[in-house]
Amino acid sequence: MTLARRKEGVWQAAAPRPVGDPAVLLAALLRDADAVVLGLDLPLGLPRGFAAGRPEPDFPRFLHGLGAEDPFFQVNAGLDTVSPGRPFYPLRGVRGMTRAAHAAALGLPDAAALNRWCDRATAERPAGAPLFWTLGANQTGKAAIAAWRGWLCPALRAGAPLRLWPFGGGVRELLAPGAAVLAEVYPAEALRHLGVVLSGSKRAREARRAAGPSLCLAMHCLGVRAEPALRQALEDGFGTDAFGEDRFDSLLGLLCVIGVLEGVRPDFVPDDPWVRRWEGWVLGQTALPRT
Repeated sequence: MTLARRKEGVWQAAAPRPVGDPAVLLAALLRDADAVVLGLDLPLGLPRGFAAGRPEPDFPRFLHGLGAEDPFFQVNAGLDTVSPGRPFYPLRGVRGMTRAAHAAALGLPDAAALNRWCDRATAERPAGAPLFWTLGANQTGKAAIAAWRGWLCPALRAGAPLRLWPFGGGVRELLAPGAAVLAEVYPAEALRHLGVVLSGSKRAREARRAAGPSLCLAMHCLGVRAEPALRQALEDGFGTDAFGEDRFDSLLGLLCVIGVLEGVRPDFVPDDPWVRRWEGWVLGQTALPRT
């Protein structure tokens, strides 16, 4: 998590740090702020073909109804147990498995139906991973399971002051004293918003370090002032360990949120009822899918 506080028109940004216990995260953030916006690098929404079979009116109500022990969160080892009530797959790699077969097991017409509209490729970036897929470096299913089961669902059921964008309106509409707005961010999208071009994979420390000057320029344009530890992290490429990419991504997510709050990026959501009620959208994204 990378945290920034707005004081007298300037954002003071700290260095990335572990989130800690999710159960106390919201209370800790709201102790020091009138309102909070959290950019989450994980899916907030369901693909429309899947959502069409749900009895709830929208995604927030769907989350509210899930319990921590719900079979929905159990990852399937094989297609024989995949169902709308247990959609995540696969538990491990199996020869010959395909996303088309996964879609068919869920009653969807093709592999493309596994993706939300915001997951699909645009003219500006490649496609993201489908929500229910849990294999490979590009998958997002495990992040969704961890965040939904371990934090969001229990918090919503307990009445926590959480507001999910874009299901309840625009970011500024949702901002309120004592509440936190949650919005989905996508680091690959944020890079393009910020005009940062990587010289290699962001998994590599040297590529992250080379992006430092461009990120510093983007922060200056957004009115973000880096605290000394964040400046050091930028110069250092966010460390040599396996979590360097996570720290880098968390800063990208923060700058994406600030860009929308400052009006540099529009608070855009397609005028599509499936997007606004079920699929969600990526904060700051304006490009529509190619197909």
